[in-house]
Amino acid sequence: MTWSCNTKVQLGGIFLSFFGWISSCVTTFVPLWKHLNLDLNELEIWTMGLWQVCVIQEEGIMACKIYESFLALPPDLRVSRILMALSNGLGLLGFLMSSCGLDCCKVWKEKTALKKQLTLCGGVILGISAIMTLIPISWVAYTTVNEFWDERVPEIVPRWEFGEAMFLGWFAGFFLVIGGLLLICSTCLKGTERSVTMKSKQGSHHLNTRILLRIKEVHFWF
Repeated sequence: MTWSCNTKVQLGGIFLSFFGWISSCVTTFVPLWKHLNLDLNELEIWTMGLWQVCVIQEEGIMACKIYESFLALPPDLRVSRILMALSNGLGLLGFLMSSCGLDCCKVWKEKTALKKQLTLCGGVILGISAIMTLIPISWVAYTTVNEFWDERVPEIVPRWEFGEAMFLGWFAGFFLVIGGLLLICSTCLKGTERSVTMKSKQGSHHLNTRILLRIKEVHFWF
């Protein structure tokens, strides 16, 4: 099965988008946005997420507690919950729309204009999903840095630091952006390939016509 350059770009975009969406979903639910090491008790590591806070003991036992009140959370965590949930929903919608618009997908195979619109809309939605992932991650990172370097807090007080989920969230937003851009560019590349193909067909048609006329002239003289 031979795939055109446009199809390869679409498959690359849909693969990156899917990986970014999965990473964004994992970032949303894992309690690894922040971690805290207590100097008084180094055998315990505290971790914080959007939904719960956990403590990991030396034996590897993890105990978690869900936040009791949504309104009692800091503003960055409240907004992050909403934006990450919207990002996951939009990412799934954009992925499904883009998948139906792929050239290798047999759904609505004859409706090329509809498939092009699905690919374009899916790419735009994935881009919006990426923005909604990067905003809460960057906001929580900003507040974490400010609190870590706050001179009003005594040095003996433990400080929260970046968790693994924040780095995963940045990678998720990056992959969603690249995937969405590739899908959007594929719609432009598709039109370019079509025009080049038509020109090549017209050129070959003119060449064949000239050859036939030349053959007829030769037969006429003989």
